[in-house]
Amino acid sequence: MARRAIVLVLDSAGVGELPDAALYGDEGSSTIPHVAAAVGGLRLPTLESLGLGRIAPIAGVNPLPSPEGAFGRMAEQSPGKDSTTGHWELMGLVLDRPFPTYPDGFPPEIVRAFEQAIGRPVLGNRAASGVAIIAELGEEHIRTGYPIVYTSADSVFQIAAHEDVVPVDLLYDWCRIARRLLVGEHAVSRVIARPFVGRPGAFQRTDRRRDFSLAPPGRTVLDALAARGVPVYAIGKIEDLFAGRGIAEAVHTQSDLDGLARTAEAARRVDRGLIFANVVDLDTVYGHRNDVEGYARQLERIDAALGPIVEAADAQTLLVITADHGNDPTTPSTDHSREYVPLMVRGPGVSRGRDLGTRPTFADVGATVAAALDVPWEGPGACFLAEGG
Repeated sequence: MARRAIVLVLDSAGVGELPDAALYGDEGSSTIPHVAAAVGGLRLPTLESLGLGRIAPIAGVNPLPSPEGAFGRMAEQSPGKDSTTGHWELMGLVLDRPFPTYPDGFPPEIVRAFEQAIGRPVLGNRAASGVAIIAELGEEHIRTGYPIVYTSADSVFQIAAHEDVVPVDLLYDWCRIARRLLVGEHAVSRVIARPFVGRPGAFQRTDRRRDFSLAPPGRTVLDALAARGVPVYAIGKIEDLFAGRGIAEAVHTQSDLDGLARTAEAARRVDRGLIFANVVDLDTVYGHRNDVEGYARQLERIDAALGPIVEAADAQTLLVITADHGNDPTTPSTDHSREYVPLMVRGPGVSRGRDLGTRPTFADVGATVAAALDVPWEGPGACFLAEGG
């Protein structure tokens, strides 16, 4: 039994297309392997030591015969390929239908209701790259004070506003209004505040982004832990993705390296419970912009920063490193991709070098965390500790 668990999600770090990838337009996607091949190989010694090279062929990452922990890959059982769905399934909530998406923009009844509630019209209302639509409409936004509303291939309602025109707290209030409106058939997974600064031609989004997620519609492992008095420490956007439910303490982060430093600090400080962390720049800064070189270098920076976390994960700590979906920057698409995610595990009950195979659902992580922390869980997922011990 473990005293604590650390689950670290490398947002978008997929390792190959799922069998149903073609249904999502993602046939052939394979995020980490394709990035590695495109740049002539990756240097990821920490992830290599944990078995990454045994999960998929990755240029520069050796398939060690006896890595430090167990390794495998996981398929997503829920429909969809967004962060909310992936994280919920990691914690044992499997959805039976995808969140709604709006490739042609939001319907008039939603937009009118939102405009009436905030007392001004909106700009945009279409699917777009956030960087591109801010560059296009930012000057008009500054002149009029009208917020920029847009979406993507994901189930998101995004509101962009310049911090000097719309105070960030007011932008957050507008997001809360949108969240209340987007229910029922229009219950998108996330409403996202996208504050930005700068002048026309040089706008920059700031780190005060905030996600307003739909509350999980069913019980998660986080709820089960909270019911037994086992604290959950959320790092990065975890609190947002779970609408704060089941979380004892949360910290938002400014970057992947900040998130990893906060995770290492929590690993040194927290004696009992679950440390649940997400690092998102791989996805938002590099994957969505098809920046292959940037994605590669960020993976290497993340790997270099993992050392203190691995060192702090002692013999009574279950350490799980995984992902929530893919986002292959080598493909024409700038959206998430439907992929297997890596699974690297170290800790009590886990045999060195054990191949955990292909898991049928991300929920195996939540079931394993619950078992490791001696918390009953009767939901989806199968504990893999017995298999690895």
